[in-house]
Amino acid sequence: MTSLALLLIGYSLFSALSLALTHFRAEHYEGQAASRSMGLVLLLALSGLQIAHFAWLQRDWPWTATSVYHVLLFAVAPAFFFYSRPLLRPQTQTAFRPAQIAHVLPILIGPLIAPQTLALPLAFVIGAGYLLWLARSLYALRRERANFRLEMVLLGIVFVIAIAVALLGAIQAALPDKLFFSLYASAIGSAFFLVQTALNRRPQLSAEISETARALYANSTLVNIDCDAALAKLDALMQNERIFIDPDLTLPKLAQRLALTPHQLSELMNSRLGKGFSRILREQRVAAAKTMLRAEPTASVLSVGLSVGFTAQSSFYEAFREIEGITPGKYRSLHAVP
Repeated sequence: MTSLALLLIGYSLFSALSLALTHFRAEHYEGQAASRSMGLVLLLALSGLQIAHFAWLQRDWPWTATSVYHVLLFAVAPAFFFYSRPLLRPQTQTAFRPAQIAHVLPILIGPLIAPQTLALPLAFVIGAGYLLWLARSLYALRRERANFRLEMVLLGIVFVIAIAVALLGAIQAALPDKLFFSLYASAIGSAFFLVQTALNRRPQLSAEISETARALYANSTLVNIDCDAALAKLDALMQNERIFIDPDLTLPKLAQRLALTPHQLSELMNSRLGKGFSRILREQRVAAAKTMLRAEPTASVLSVGLSVGFTAQSSFYEAFREIEGITPGKYRSLHAVP
């Protein structure tokens, strides 16, 4: 069990660095700076826990009994809460409220709890409370589960892993020697693997969930809107004017062209097309890129991506692989004209 735990610790640290450099880019969290910041804090806390687990399991250094470990242990759940709340509950006020200090209290009292046999169960009991909030928030999105079926399954597995770890934490003192920390390290590594799997399939998953949740919680703004006419105009902008090739195209700019507010356009897309703005934009750009890849075999892949509105090769590859399941180069080789 220890060998598996050490392997997953290494994977966790590599995955945390990869996520920080790729997924947590500003373009994936447009208008969600606080969520992005707390996501990075969450990665830092989990990495710190895994380093302490490695020190204890491999070197017998008792870093898991230190006050720093307790701070990180109690910081994971609040960090995850402040990361996911703006995405899952966009209607929640973003202004600071005194009641939010309660989320910081566990982090402050963590180092004061000397006996590890008390600190671990308390940390996981608090974490269980945050898990209940997460379950409730995800249940509110159940009407959109068809759009996020695989992602919901993966998050469900992460949820089950977290519950199992919480139960083990409650009986940690009764487990043999280092078994609990081996299991805890393995659980964190497994969660990283599942999250990476979901993000490899949909790199902008956080933005899509945020758009869906915003449309779900908002009061309908389409009462006096001719939705069919607006959709026809949207299609004309995409197909005839190819507005998607503008690399600076945003939801507000597109809404202005349609004489709608951003909220109206977001609700229109999610309710009538079943997709958010970022997904529709990527699909239009990838469709145009496919045509160019077939028609212009001598053009570089990068030039094709830039021509259809992507701002970097990495974002082009991400979107193409997400939608088509293969890279642009592979698509070109499969569809080359003899």
